[in-house]
Amino acid sequence: MEKIALNSGDCSVNVIHSEEKKGLLVSNGNGHSNGNGAVVGGGATGGGCAPAAPPPVRASYPERETWTRQMDFIMSCVGFAVGLGNVWRFPYLCYKNGGGVFLIPYIIIGLLGGIPIFFLEIALGQFMKAGGINVWNIAPLFKGLGYSSMVIVFFCNTYYIMVLAWGFYYFIKSFSATLPWATCKNPWNSVDCIEFFRHDECHNGTIGNATFGNMTCEELANGRSPIIEFWENKVLNISEGLEHPGVMNWEVTLCLLATWVIVYFCVWKGVKSTGKIVYFTATFPYVVLIILLIRGVTLPGAYEGILYYLRPDWSKLTSAQVWIDAGTQIFFSYAIGLGALTALGSYNRFNNDCYKDALLLALINSGTSFFAGFVVFSILGFMAAEQGVHISQVAESGPGLAFIAYPKAVTLMPVSPLWAALFFFMLLLLGLDSQFVGVEGFITGILDLYPGKYYQRYRREIAVAVCCTLCFIIDLSMVTQGGMYVFQLFDYYSASGMTLLWQAFWECVVVAWVYGADRFMDDIARMIGYQPFPWIKWCWSVITPLVCMGIFFFHLVNYKPLTYNKTYVYPWWGEAVGWVLALSSMLCIPTTVVYKLFRAKGTFRERWDHLTKPVWGGHHLEYMSEDTDIKSLASLTPNLEDNKVILFESVM
Repeated sequence: MEKIALNSGDCSVNVIHSEEKKGLLVSNGNGHSNGNGAVVGGGATGGGCAPAAPPPVRASYPERETWTRQMDFIMSCVGFAVGLGNVWRFPYLCYKNGGGVFLIPYIIIGLLGGIPIFFLEIALGQFMKAGGINVWNIAPLFKGLGYSSMVIVFFCNTYYIMVLAWGFYYFIKSFSATLPWATCKNPWNSVDCIEFFRHDECHNGTIGNATFGNMTCEELANGRSPIIEFWENKVLNISEGLEHPGVMNWEVTLCLLATWVIVYFCVWKGVKSTGKIVYFTATFPYVVLIILLIRGVTLPGAYEGILYYLRPDWSKLTSAQVWIDAGTQIFFSYAIGLGALTALGSYNRFNNDCYKDALLLALINSGTSFFAGFVVFSILGFMAAEQGVHISQVAESGPGLAFIAYPKAVTLMPVSPLWAALFFFMLLLLGLDSQFVGVEGFITGILDLYPGKYYQRYRREIAVAVCCTLCFIIDLSMVTQGGMYVFQLFDYYSASGMTLLWQAFWECVVVAWVYGADRFMDDIARMIGYQPFPWIKWCWSVITPLVCMGIFFFHLVNYKPLTYNKTYVYPWWGEAVGWVLALSSMLCIPTTVVYKLFRAKGTFRERWDHLTKPVWGGHHLEYMSEDTDIKSLASLTPNLEDNKVILFESVM
């Protein structure tokens, strides 16, 4: 089969054989092609014919991968949905914000902000066929959005994997006859350690206990669970503060190294291999969560725990922090602003129905968070009943919730080492597929910058190795005695809160107001064959930006210094480091805009028009309708001689 290519610069017709179509670009006189075959060119500036163009050039790099099956894409995103954000972060935020009331702002912000941007990023990646940076060729002036997302996802990849390392450490410790966090007979336990809390037998006097001797009710109330002591004294071996880093925990360091090695070998070959692995990592955690729920609801006190999870405290709705946490959780669990969804969508077929995919995946994501809350709070209710305290006092606030409540659950089951190993293996899988997508999104964005000039045979493997090594070196600061303070610093500033809201706001503004919401809706209709519901366009244009900026300013007004466990206050220089982490991504957007406008030539209007014209790829021309004006498919870049464009036979 032959394709006809028109050189608009020399009025000649070239015949392009089908075997030459891959990577083939034909000059059009005054546009130019970037390294990945994107069209950056327009029509001829004059009425005559320009000198003959150079012969067609075959690119020396392969065209973009696609998913082997569309189900690979669905399962990869489901693997993202069933993540640590669902079983650790979401229940923790419910616990922090008074229980079920948190579901109200979570659902509202999900409908008005989360789902529209979730769909926007997937559709944008599928339409542009590019990663987190080059996808903003749709409005090149705002390419800083891509750089910002790369900074955020790099920080997220760096600290997120620490939870996997801790889970891997618990997994290894599970292979023992007696679980080390089940007893108080270990070197790291304190004199206040109590294995069993028998408040029901405490009646204004003392309680006899064969293991601990006579204890007063006051002493019993001050007791500490061996599970909490294992987490704080053994795993973290936590110091007095950020200014006391202490020594490294070599056992956790080895677990961290092993985790990064696993991530590397799951990502190094691209979506062809990752798409197969997630079939297991995305489905198996559901099985274990169902088993844990069945066990949890049969425990005494579980009913009260679930009621605390569902019963809303309406007074909390007036707290700005509740809305801030809801918005942050939506953007965090949906992976918005990280460039990962864009990277996954870029491997879809151009005509894939990404609208239905996005709605389905958003429903699975939020549904999994809600379901995991029942598992967590059934266990918290039991722990509260066992210790005779209110459920809000069962576990200390912080990321250790998953390493306190869940380990307690498995100690109550027959053959507890088996259940512990099963649970922490599930925890490892929950985080691994999320880590896969994060690393994949970062690598895709970086490699898309230099697809041709720096192409070599093992460039992906080398890039993944460099990324993993650099992140591992930074992670070494989190395996020290002060590592938990560093971890919380990254979590609080670099990849949550204001940074994600800022990123989401500008994504909506650029697509809806610079490129055009109606224009992008037409592009989506060209891909999927029908127009999405108009609610999506209204959200992109008005509602979602207002929601993002509203929560953003609430966050600024209600900003409080970072603390750990509500007792330790970070020093001023620690907060300064946190703000550097936050601003390093946020400033990418305005800095890039100012730089590009400054370097361009002409009046401000001419610069704006030139820098906001999309840079199209060759695949766009293939799918454009026959009545599409070819001049509208290319942006003008004057004074360049290597401009190229393909006209497929549908245009001819």
